[in-house]
Amino acid sequence: METLRENGNMLDAGKNAMNPSHECVVIFCTAPHTASEPIARMLVDRRLVACVNVMPVQSYYRWQGEFCDDAEHLLIIKTIKEKADDVIAAIKAAHNYELPEIIVLSIITGYAPYLEWVMQETQNDP
Repeated sequence: METLRENGNMLDAGKNAMNPSHECVVIFCTAPHTASEPIARMLVDRRLVACVNVMPVQSYYRWQGEFCDDAEHLLIIKTIKEKADDVIAAIKAAHNYELPEIIVLSIITGYAPYLEWVMQETQNDP
């Protein structure tokens, strides 16, 4: 039986982790506060994602040689690996930044019932 290490303890992978063949991804994106809700709704309505969390953040960065200090929203977007390219394309089409932040991260493990819900919600036929 496969096991995982968490906080130094061994866990049965089947109890709390999703099967690796159902790899999911999380996409991080920053957007102006006026754009976050329309982007989130569009992604969920099109069933490209299961859920979008929106949080206010303060971003500090250099853009075109100038220091920037902007209030933005961070979108934490849950979807499946197979939909990642479609999600990126949809965000780029809806986003008003010249170079939007869109980062895809693999999920190593997670609570299986939640990850199964993500899979279910991102299917074209509910």
